[in-house]
Amino acid sequence: SSPPKNAMAEMDPKTLQDLTAVVQTLLQQMQDKFQTMSDQILGRTDDMNCGIDDLEKNTADLMIQAGVEELEGKNKAENKGAGRVYL
Repeated sequence: SSPPKNAMAEMDPKTLQDLTAVVQTLLQQMQDKFQTMSDQILGRTDDMNCGIDDLEKNTADLMIQAGVEELEGKNKAENKGAGRVYL
């Protein structure tokens, strides 16, 4: 028995060109969508980072106002290593 013929080799050149064009168009559309989604994700991540930075700054300001920073420093010195499990 003879080996199966390659379907691509039997295709009309015009049909092959059309198929290639369709595949290239689909790949370009997928790349464009991926790039758009990537840009959106990066933008949202940047927004979240700004929000976290603002939250950290506000928290630090509130701690300073409440005098917690001084107490926290004393507690850290007194409890250094407390609550940790060493293997």
